[in-house]
Amino acid sequence: MEKVGFEETEGALPPPPPLLPPLARPERLTEPPKRVAISRTGTGRSGRRIELVANHFKVSVNVPDAVFFQYSVLIKSEDNQEVEGKGIGRKVMDKLYQTYSSELAGKSFAYDGEKALYTVGSLPQKKFEFTVVLEEAAVKRSGSPDLTGMETDRKRTKGSFRSKTFNVEISFAARIPMKPIARALKGLEAENTGDALRVIDIILRQQAAKRGCLLVRQSFFHDDVRNFVSVGGGVTACRGFHSSFRTTQGGLSLNMDVSSTMILTPGPVLDFILTNQNLRDPRQIDWGRAKKMLKNLRVKARHNNMEFKIIGISEKACNQQYFPLKMRSGDGSIEETVEITVYDYFKNRKIELANSAYMPCLDVGKLKRPNYLPLELCSLISLQRYTKALSSMQRASLVEKSRQKPQERIQTVTDAVKNYRYDDDPMLKACGISIEKQLTAFEGRVLNAPKLKIGNSEDCIPRNGRWNFNQKKLFSPIQIKRWAIVNFSARCDISYLSKELIKCGRSKGIYIDIPHSLIEEDPQWRRAGPVLRVEKLFEQVKAKLPGPPDFLLCVLPERKNCDIYGPWKKKNLHEMGIFTQCLSPTKINDQYLTNVLLKINSKLGGMNSLLEVEHIPTLPRLKETPTMILGMDVSHGSPGQSDVPSIAAVVGSRSWPLISRYRASVRTQSPKVEMIDSLFKLLPNGEDDGIIRELLVEFYKSSQGRKPEQIIIFRDGVSESQFPQVLNIELEQIIKAVEHLGYTKIPKITLIVAQKNHHTKLFQFNDPNNVPPGTVVDTQIVHPRNYDFYMCAHNGAIGTSRPAHYHVLLDEIGFSADELQNLVHSLSYVYQRSTTAISIVAPICYAHLAAAQMGQFIKFDDSSSDSSSSHGITSAGPVPVAQLPRLHEKVRSSMFFC
Repeated sequence: MEKVGFEETEGALPPPPPLLPPLARPERLTEPPKRVAISRTGTGRSGRRIELVANHFKVSVNVPDAVFFQYSVLIKSEDNQEVEGKGIGRKVMDKLYQTYSSELAGKSFAYDGEKALYTVGSLPQKKFEFTVVLEEAAVKRSGSPDLTGMETDRKRTKGSFRSKTFNVEISFAARIPMKPIARALKGLEAENTGDALRVIDIILRQQAAKRGCLLVRQSFFHDDVRNFVSVGGGVTACRGFHSSFRTTQGGLSLNMDVSSTMILTPGPVLDFILTNQNLRDPRQIDWGRAKKMLKNLRVKARHNNMEFKIIGISEKACNQQYFPLKMRSGDGSIEETVEITVYDYFKNRKIELANSAYMPCLDVGKLKRPNYLPLELCSLISLQRYTKALSSMQRASLVEKSRQKPQERIQTVTDAVKNYRYDDDPMLKACGISIEKQLTAFEGRVLNAPKLKIGNSEDCIPRNGRWNFNQKKLFSPIQIKRWAIVNFSARCDISYLSKELIKCGRSKGIYIDIPHSLIEEDPQWRRAGPVLRVEKLFEQVKAKLPGPPDFLLCVLPERKNCDIYGPWKKKNLHEMGIFTQCLSPTKINDQYLTNVLLKINSKLGGMNSLLEVEHIPTLPRLKETPTMILGMDVSHGSPGQSDVPSIAAVVGSRSWPLISRYRASVRTQSPKVEMIDSLFKLLPNGEDDGIIRELLVEFYKSSQGRKPEQIIIFRDGVSESQFPQVLNIELEQIIKAVEHLGYTKIPKITLIVAQKNHHTKLFQFNDPNNVPPGTVVDTQIVHPRNYDFYMCAHNGAIGTSRPAHYHVLLDEIGFSADELQNLVHSLSYVYQRSTTAISIVAPICYAHLAAAQMGQFIKFDDSSSDSSSSHGITSAGPVPVAQLPRLHEKVRSSMFFC
């Protein structure tokens, strides 16, 4: 067979990576899409039947001809500045409705908190202009308040206050009929269905806003301490609810689920700082760190019960921080200015300060007009979002404290639907919308677990989504000859670890020679930086070994977030070309060592288990036609890290007809961009340096010179609104990469998007346990037209299982529903690092793993690491995006590089 375009150069490592062009805007569709998502072609029949319910509540629409009218809203302050901020906007619009209800013909409206409101039926006019006056108490949260008594010594009566005036313009924008929803429910093509659904979602959000809830996208959270759970570091998980309307085969439904968001723990500011910095003694506080954490937070002052926004902290302690105070003489005829400390000011007014004298004050004024408050008088108000990434300890605490058993979750969401009395909302009533109070019941199916092959061609039948290697050997175990152990941890006995690893390996069929050397880190370098520690230990490796080892086992001092991990991986996989496995054992036993050996065996080219249908190829539509499977994912920086490049990873299957072996290709791209831009990348010399070419070459080399005639793509991490971009931007890149390699015939392509970040939960009817592994649903709660299904392949031992939601956007291969669902189910059993079925197909898990771990190769300055703003920091200008270092050629064909 012709090998045009499949030669790949070998040789020395490339020079240091260049910088990519500066930040570019994400690619968007500028023309009508060439491809649209396909319709459902049928439903599956295989598997045993099971009675299920889901957290979908049926919605009746008794006035399908109702029409929403959308109006644009512009709110300006007295100085003609446009008002931003949902909090103040909602207060203005609430006051407007109270004041001008008759001018609006008594019509209720739903306001989105920004620039749009919606009514059922039109308002009397197409354009209105109103003047709204808010009293001072109503604007304190969004204004920049003066400190009562800080600028003047005059007494102010309790009843005196200011007011603020706002000018509001309301103008007609569009009609949004409900008819498209009725058409969509019949499975017919319907434009603007999303617009009508968005309006009724906004109606629910407005209800929550009026109850004083924190709104986060389609979730809402009450200020109720019973919903608060501390996760440490001054961060609290607040439990609330997600609610959204969805069109399904069973009709319109309300999807109601338990949701959580992170907030800063409300209460005294000093207590928060101590908890955040894990301190007991205020004298040890890092005030620079505290300043960054407190900036832009809102506090309530104990002495006057007013709310303020923190802009910083004072440079001096409370008893040394002076400010000018205007005072009048006894008869009021003379006004003079005196300098007084903040501490003395409050002390003179009989406001007791027990702990503030030697601590800085909070600055709650303006940039050029500071106003100071002693720390102990201030408390953080509730429901202030915390959007930074959680630490590993906080994540573990969140998972432990927020999990709910299936029956508990059912009770929580059904109680919520009953208690919120959505049917009483005047706008929903006007549309004839009513919501049932019980979960939707329907029938699902449970697919049989695929049979596996392990060592000596022995059959292994998973039970309840699990299997093990007790007294069993791996399918194709490797041998480890030239290897060593390096130890960064002072707590681990690596001699004992070595003996137990060799012993466990032999029981699994892996023959491991005695390590050439056990290398301990020199204690003098333990306080050095991570890069230097790695370099110094590698000096010992070179000195003690006769040549480069095939494998290095690395013992780290910490299990999670160890700063040595990234430099160690980069040194081995990029510079030296040495396979490595990192670990940090707390308990060394057979189960722990078996899990480690599964990773080692797969990295060094072995196979732990194989699907029986791979061993004796019988996979429908795949056994005779060379088929490549791709998994695609993009990993983004933590919230607030706007300058951290996103990392795109694609894994491709190799060694056809196997579907258990994969190779990854990883690139960086502009921050927060979800569409992968390096699938096809044409260089000035006309060559393609993209991801897809790299994986096609690998498939060709590992599959007896066969080119793929079919490609199955699994894409993770995209929302439904991005499906057109996946179909028309990413898929177009893949086709261009194939054409560039000289293909005379483009492979048939099946494209599937997998989602885990959704709010549909499946429950067994009259059974308190989670749904069994292999549960699949493709009726009733799925889309009325589009091709989607839910699958829960894994065993949910803790909490409530979340199924994966698969959307089939394209299927040129022509799978039947049963064939595709069984393939997806089987791909949940080929993850070589585990002895359990996983919750989403292995190619996506590998892509996610590749993106996350290759991201450790580069360290970025996190200038916002202590920012507590609820919005990400935006960089001032373009930021160059550094390319990832490429893997050394010796480890480039590894299935995993982790």
